[in-house]
Amino acid sequence: MLGFLIQHQENIMMIMSSMCAVISIFVLFMKALPRKRREALLSVEVCAMIIMIADCFAYHFRGDPSALGFWIVRVSNFLVFFLNIGILYAFNAYLINLYEDSGNGFGLKRLKVVNFLGLAGAVMLIVSQFTGLYYTFDATNTYQRGPGFLICYLIPAVMLIIQVSVIIQNYKKLSPIISLSLILFSSLPLTASVFQAFLYGLSLINISIAAMALLLYVFALKDMNDSYAHANDLRIEYLTAEQQSMKRLFEQTAEALASAIDAKDKYTHGHSSRVASYSKMIAKMVGKDEKECDEIYFAALLHDIGKIGVPDEIINKNGKLTEEEYEKIKEHTTIGKDILSSIVEFPYISIGAHHHHERYDGRGYPDKLKGSDIPELARIIAVADAYDAMTSKRSYRDPLPQATVRQIIIEEMGAQFDPLFATQMIHMIDEDQEYYMREKEDVKEFGGNDEFTFDAFRAVHTEGILASPGRKMNIRLRVDPTEDHTERDCKPVLVLFDALDGRVHEPGKLSDELLYTEYVELGFDGTYKTGEARAIKPAVTSTKSNLSTSKCCGEYDIEALRYKDHVRITIKGEYNTVDYIVALPDSTRYCYISFTGADYHLNVVSLTHSEEEITDEVIPRIADLVSYIEGESGDVPNVQVDGYRTDATDGVLLKDTLGIDFHAKSLPTARLIWHCPFVCLFTSSNGKVTDEDYTEFALVRFDGEVWETGDAASNEVIISKNDKFDGWDQWKKINREGFDSHVSIKREGKTVTVITENGGIFLKSITRIKTDAEDVYVALTGDQCALTKIYFNTNE
Repeated sequence: MLGFLIQHQENIMMIMSSMCAVISIFVLFMKALPRKRREALLSVEVCAMIIMIADCFAYHFRGDPSALGFWIVRVSNFLVFFLNIGILYAFNAYLINLYEDSGNGFGLKRLKVVNFLGLAGAVMLIVSQFTGLYYTFDATNTYQRGPGFLICYLIPAVMLIIQVSVIIQNYKKLSPIISLSLILFSSLPLTASVFQAFLYGLSLINISIAAMALLLYVFALKDMNDSYAHANDLRIEYLTAEQQSMKRLFEQTAEALASAIDAKDKYTHGHSSRVASYSKMIAKMVGKDEKECDEIYFAALLHDIGKIGVPDEIINKNGKLTEEEYEKIKEHTTIGKDILSSIVEFPYISIGAHHHHERYDGRGYPDKLKGSDIPELARIIAVADAYDAMTSKRSYRDPLPQATVRQIIIEEMGAQFDPLFATQMIHMIDEDQEYYMREKEDVKEFGGNDEFTFDAFRAVHTEGILASPGRKMNIRLRVDPTEDHTERDCKPVLVLFDALDGRVHEPGKLSDELLYTEYVELGFDGTYKTGEARAIKPAVTSTKSNLSTSKCCGEYDIEALRYKDHVRITIKGEYNTVDYIVALPDSTRYCYISFTGADYHLNVVSLTHSEEEITDEVIPRIADLVSYIEGESGDVPNVQVDGYRTDATDGVLLKDTLGIDFHAKSLPTARLIWHCPFVCLFTSSNGKVTDEDYTEFALVRFDGEVWETGDAASNEVIISKNDKFDGWDQWKKINREGFDSHVSIKREGKTVTVITENGGIFLKSITRIKTDAEDVYVALTGDQCALTKIYFNTNE
């Protein structure tokens, strides 16, 4: 290796000198570096270039006795020694500027000593030219070391040692890449100088210095690029944060403005924000991207801004509007457009305000647009706006039952609403099993009140609070006697019931229409009155043995739990604790809790819900589970689906063809056409609908509706009604009585076709899978139905 370096060192030095020359030009244009540092780096590169050239000339002309050789050898050797000091001097200037710019660099005084040593070394070099202290030339013009040649290495070595000490002391003040380059620049030539003292004929110091000069530029360039990248990242981060801040400001301003609009009408509190949320949900379901969903959200948030220009007395009128007043109300669409059109940065906002009352059949206002002529954004808002209007309280009515709202939307498909977006709204309703999507979400429980007075027994009832499976409800409250009554007169009572509107009703036509069912009346003292509950088991424990347990006043903590068809209510008071277990008629119906009673004042301190795993160990069973799936089973266990997709069969792998035969029957509580069986197409790791990686391709409902989930698949459905179909009432009757069903499923690559005919409805669903999933599974589920005798035939 050493022989190779000696043999080819002239070529190596010429290559390195050329590289230093090119880099010197690059340094001239490095405007990003401070001027002094750029000048220092340029000096380093120029010195390295000249050193390499001079060293080549010195080696090439040594031993040449001619006059030209005489001068070239002497000048070249002088330049090599002189510029070795010069390059360290320039590097020292580079260090000083670097540390001064970084702030509070340590050891800068030592670097000034390096400058002094450099000047001293240059003077001694000049003196040696006349004394032969460092080197001489013999008669053949060949370089010979002088008696003090070690001194010429010692001074640069001391300069390097001082520089290394400063660099190490300030290592963490600079970026790692720059500190590393400084260490290498100082330490490598220092190491080379040790070997140079013993290896005559090899320019180790000069080559190492030139190499480090090149690396110094490379590292400086990389650090500069990293700094630029970091600065650019900070700029992007700042701009992103600024953009997010502006978006939040816009959103807060829009929400504040929407709240101000809603405040004009005492019956539309939170209307705009709910419509915006529903609209965004619909947009997401039809595949809109995040930007489009946000645009639809903000347009919906400000869709009623034109009501600013409508007189309050018209907006808040309790009775029916006159024709003139109705025309005035209709002007809010035009007023809204005029207000929002001035926001040129967001032109889409005015579209929602202007066209959200257009009808799909062309009978809307203000422009009587029809079908796809209505902007898509407005067609989405129209569905969301109508849904919230129907599910919100008005001066002349309470919120409509969700089933009624669903039926109205179905009836208005193609008339008032775009069928595509109305279908998505129906899907949202079907998934909202506990009717959270309504005005009640935006106020507290109990209709927004926390204080109630009960005089005559059961003359007043609070709104019902839903006791949901898998959720623990805790209520903290205080009971005090009303005026002219004592603590022993207080008769607080809980009513457990079900109704479409979540309210207690007296017997009559309205309660029948709302399917009101009262399960039980529970007293705080352990007494109860049975309604439709199958069984009640109370347990009373005295808290204060020296006081009568007949007192029902003071502070109470109430806990409500539900597991399938059993509910557990624990009422813990100052005088006693009452623990009720109630067996409901079945697992399908809802269970609401309402406060009522007589001669007491109720103050609700807090009400909280928490997710909790509830089993029959938490609520001991006091009555057998109501089952409609006893008897013969098929290839898989029978399934009772008490609510929307609350249970399902395990998936069966679909290879080519699959036939499914089973018996289906609606549960006694089923009342709607979609209370029927569903066929689910999906993929997951274990073929179960409960798997974490579950991805659904299609949900084929026997009433003719087919849902697709996200971007995993697209679905085409063909529905026809044959002579066997005798209306939806007959369809529901067939489901109640039970029927045998056959489903044919065929897979061809990524296309799955499902065919079935039930009750005169022929249904063909074609699902095109868009993912790379290899395994496709089929499962049966539904809503309020019993599925029995399930057989799978893979040879169909």
